[in-house]
Amino acid sequence: MATSPLVLGPMLRHVDETSATIWVETDDAATVRVRADGRAWEARTFAVHGHHYALVELADLEPGASLPYEVDVDGRRAWPEPDSEYPASVVTTWLPGRRLRLGYGSCRTSVPHDAHGNRTHGVDAMRAFALAMAADSAERPDLLLFLGDQVYADLTSEEMQEFIRSRRDIEEEPGEELKDYEEYAHLYRLAWSDPANRWLLSTVPTAMIFDDHDVRDDWNASLDWKRKMEATSWWHGRIVAGLGSYWVYQHLGNLTPAERADDGIWQRIAAHDGPGELDLTDEIDEFADRSDREPTSVRWSYTRDFDDIRLVVVDSRAARDLDPDARGLLDADELAWFDGQLRGGFRQVLVATSLPFLLPMGLHHVEAWDEAISQGAWGRTPARIGETLRQAVDLEHWAAWENTFQAVAQMVEELADGERGAPPENVLFLAGDVHFSYLAEVERERADGARILQAVCSPIRNPLPRFMRWFAVVMSYGIATPVGKLAARSAKVPDAPFRWRTVKGPWFDNNLAMLVDEPDGLRLTWHTGVVHGGDERHPELEQVAGITVPADRRTGITA
Repeated sequence: MATSPLVLGPMLRHVDETSATIWVETDDAATVRVRADGRAWEARTFAVHGHHYALVELADLEPGASLPYEVDVDGRRAWPEPDSEYPASVVTTWLPGRRLRLGYGSCRTSVPHDAHGNRTHGVDAMRAFALAMAADSAERPDLLLFLGDQVYADLTSEEMQEFIRSRRDIEEEPGEELKDYEEYAHLYRLAWSDPANRWLLSTVPTAMIFDDHDVRDDWNASLDWKRKMEATSWWHGRIVAGLGSYWVYQHLGNLTPAERADDGIWQRIAAHDGPGELDLTDEIDEFADRSDREPTSVRWSYTRDFDDIRLVVVDSRAARDLDPDARGLLDADELAWFDGQLRGGFRQVLVATSLPFLLPMGLHHVEAWDEAISQGAWGRTPARIGETLRQAVDLEHWAAWENTFQAVAQMVEELADGERGAPPENVLFLAGDVHFSYLAEVERERADGARILQAVCSPIRNPLPRFMRWFAVVMSYGIATPVGKLAARSAKVPDAPFRWRTVKGPWFDNNLAMLVDEPDGLRLTWHTGVVHGGDERHPELEQVAGITVPADRRTGITA
């Protein structure tokens, strides 16, 4: 049986009213053609470190069109695969006036979908959703938003380690962690090649942003952390490979046609008309190196508008300022950009970032306290202890960057109070990372204006061990709340500008969340996969929790 010329994809990426982009990785240099509705669009591949990619732009489509498509590679049909058990892959353009359906989640490990994998990592909620959608028992979202840790470069599976051993001594640094672009390419292949998930990614538009494990645990937690990494023999290769592969596999597909036109690397791809395949290896490596050395040279964040709903996707990892005298989760340039996106006149404003803005208040106080002592509030010795604690137990969310937290809280309050134009119904933060899910709401004194909410969905497939769940609950909701508040005050941490409470949660299932804009408000649901009758390959999708956020603030949130 002949092998397919497609290594990965097709992946349906950015889609708007009249255009769509389809990303593929092929096994050799080629011309990739997408055929739909009697028309065809094509692109030549470009190469990075011996791998071949194409992004095909479908233009001049009709709003609200639903077009089954096929993919040819050098004139040979490569998608759909022969005898596929899944429905046709479809490009569905945005129709003005349609109510948004948005799926989201984070933290997904790539291990086999068999009994052993399901026992150690739980059922893949994304795959369970794919199977349900293929069986027409789950509605198609307009967008799937992945909020970090699509791949784990530092916590590798047995399959990934086998590949590493095939090419280098795994006992030498960086050991079982990823070393270079070739290993990243294989990790993405493991993550996106399962048939059910591959079909899902071919037929539902996706948007993405990284978190730490896409590069390494605690990535950019502090200047101390970065100096330790830079002192190793392998870090420079890791960060260059991590950011370079992120641009190719994730970021490029996030871009709108206008944003691609402004992107220097894409300009080279679009302008290439010479013989042979364009090799971008050096350009990608140089770009990635510069992105790490000069974070303001690139913006990974982006904004998407769906009629009167604004989605702002914020980079909370690479755009940090690690200078102890100017610490910021967002550097000054990124903070100013984010400030400019928070404008009134939208019915809903969704802020998506890998890290929860509103942690449970107990954990928020602990992280704020740890930052203060790490910065010297109690002297040098406690500062060293605080830094060790920060890196040991991941105390580096928004709460651990007090200046940024306070600044963003003020921006959000201004938006919610109508000081930036007509207020939305809700300012809703979407996030992942923490490996448990919940909904929190800010306690607002004003009867008018917007609700401020935090909805977390984590993990898609990487559950906390059961003993860690107890620790997470205690740290987040138990004695840490009053003790953390006292500790924060003892370190002279300013009070948060508002209080918030958990409305629903926590729960620890592998989950994929759905946000649906309904006439009477927002409907939020969390879904997990459950194996019945020992059929590990065909888990069923079940709802874990459902919450309605009414459009009228005088009506309470209901489960």
